[in-house]
Amino acid sequence: QVQLVESGGGSVQAGGSLRLSCPVSGVTYSSNCMGWFRQALGREREGVATITAVGGLTYYAESVLGRFTISHDNAKNTVYLQMDSLKPEDTAMYYCATARAAWACAPPLRSGDYTDWGQGTQVTVSS
Repeated sequence: QVQLVESGGGSVQAGGSLRLSCPVSGVTYSSNCMGWFRQALGREREGVATITAVGGLTYYAESVLGRFTISHDNAKNTVYLQMDSLKPEDTAMYYCATARAAWACAPPLRSGDYTDWGQGTQVTVSS
């Protein structure tokens, strides 16, 4: 059974930091791409950051570039999202997801290209 379990969300003030974690288990295919998406209330889900399993190539949405950092611990099969200089507009439910194809890590990021998803962790940033 595939399990992606996000953790690390919470409530912070603008300018603060959070670190999201997502251990992945039960995946029988090669997850060549792992990504973080977010969905704010009343808005569509959007891709935030991705990382390839081979080479660790990363991509960031323009809205988070320079503030967020995605990383992957191969030994723990866990993907992280370090979020610094948080803004109220970063408030959303954050999801991690895996994709078979490495090209899913490249823009445009499409939810449909990702095979398995976690349940999400809420991030709330107050001004």
